[in-house]
Amino acid sequence: MIKAFRIIAFLEGLSYILLLFIATPIKYIAGDPSYVKLLGMPHGLLFIGYIILALVIRSEQQWDRKKTILVLLAAIIPFGTFYIDRKYFKA
Repeated sequence: MIKAFRIIAFLEGLSYILLLFIATPIKYIAGDPSYVKLLGMPHGLLFIGYIILALVIRSEQQWDRKKTILVLLAAIIPFGTFYIDRKYFKA
Protein backbone atom coordinates (compact mmCIF):
# COMPACT_ATOMS: atom_id res chain seq x y z
CA MET A 1 0.00 0.00 0.00
CA ILE A 2 2.91 2.35 0.75
CA LYS A 3 4.29 1.90 -2.77
CA ALA A 4 0.94 2.82 -4.33
CA PHE A 5 0.67 5.85 -2.03
CA ARG A 6 4.16 7.04 -3.02
CA ILE A 7 3.29 6.78 -6.71
CA ILE A 8 -0.02 8.63 -6.26
CA ALA A 9 1.70 11.25 -4.09
CA PHE A 10 4.35 11.86 -6.76
CA LEU A 11 1.78 12.14 -9.56
CA GLU A 12 -0.50 14.36 -7.46
CA GLY A 13 2.39 16.68 -6.61
CA LEU A 14 3.53 16.82 -10.22
CA SER A 15 0.03 17.51 -11.54
CA TYR A 16 -0.43 20.26 -8.92
CA ILE A 17 2.83 21.96 -9.90
CA LEU A 18 1.97 21.76 -13.61
CA LEU A 19 -1.48 23.14 -12.92
CA LEU A 20 -0.26 26.02 -10.74
CA PHE A 21 2.91 27.05 -12.52
CA ILE A 22 2.23 26.19 -16.16
CA ALA A 23 -1.47 25.79 -16.93
CA THR A 24 -2.83 28.65 -14.82
CA PRO A 25 -0.36 31.27 -16.10
CA ILE A 26 -1.08 30.18 -19.68
CA LYS A 27 -4.79 30.54 -18.96
CA TYR A 28 -4.48 34.08 -17.64
CA ILE A 29 -1.57 35.40 -19.68
CA ALA A 30 -2.30 33.80 -23.05
CA GLY A 31 -6.05 33.43 -22.57
CA ASP A 32 -5.91 29.68 -23.28
CA PRO A 33 -7.79 27.63 -20.67
CA SER A 34 -7.24 24.32 -22.47
CA TYR A 35 -4.28 23.28 -20.27
CA VAL A 36 -6.27 23.87 -17.10
CA LYS A 37 -9.09 21.75 -18.52
CA LEU A 38 -6.61 19.07 -19.56
CA LEU A 39 -4.86 18.87 -16.17
CA GLY A 40 -7.77 19.67 -13.87
CA MET A 41 -9.60 16.34 -13.88
CA PRO A 42 -6.53 14.10 -13.52
CA HIS A 43 -5.24 16.30 -10.71
CA GLY A 44 -8.60 16.14 -8.94
CA LEU A 45 -8.68 12.35 -9.16
CA LEU A 46 -5.10 12.08 -7.94
CA PHE A 47 -5.87 14.45 -5.06
CA ILE A 48 -8.83 12.30 -3.97
CA GLY A 49 -6.71 9.15 -4.31
CA TYR A 50 -3.95 10.73 -2.22
CA ILE A 51 -6.37 11.64 0.58
CA ILE A 52 -8.05 8.21 0.61
CA LEU A 53 -4.74 6.32 0.58
CA ALA A 54 -3.32 8.57 3.30
CA LEU A 55 -6.28 7.75 5.53
CA VAL A 56 -5.99 4.03 4.82
CA ILE A 57 -2.26 4.05 5.52
CA ARG A 58 -2.87 6.07 8.67
CA SER A 59 -4.79 3.16 10.11
CA GLU A 60 -2.23 0.59 8.99
CA GLN A 61 0.82 2.54 10.21
CA GLN A 62 -0.79 3.89 13.41
CA TRP A 63 0.06 7.51 12.60
CA ASP A 64 -0.59 10.05 15.31
CA ARG A 65 -2.85 13.04 14.72
CA LYS A 66 0.02 15.46 13.96
CA LYS A 67 1.56 13.25 11.28
CA THR A 68 -1.84 12.59 9.70
CA ILE A 69 -2.66 16.30 9.51
CA LEU A 70 0.79 17.08 8.08
CA VAL A 71 0.42 14.40 5.37
CA LEU A 72 -3.07 15.63 4.47
CA LEU A 73 -2.04 19.30 4.38
CA ALA A 74 0.87 18.45 2.09
CA ALA A 75 -1.63 17.82 -0.71
CA ILE A 76 -2.58 21.50 -0.82
CA ILE A 77 0.91 22.97 -0.51
CA PRO A 78 3.04 23.11 -3.67
CA PHE A 79 5.86 20.56 -3.40
CA GLY A 80 4.29 19.27 -0.16
CA THR A 81 3.86 15.70 -1.33
CA PHE A 82 7.53 15.52 -2.29
CA TYR A 83 8.51 16.68 1.20
CA ILE A 84 6.29 14.05 2.82
CA ASP A 85 7.72 11.33 0.63
CA ARG A 86 11.27 12.27 1.51
CA LYS A 87 10.59 12.73 5.22
CA TYR A 88 8.44 9.67 5.93
CA PHE A 89 8.71 7.15 3.13
CA LYS A 90 12.23 7.31 1.65
CA ALA A 91 13.99 4.08 2.53
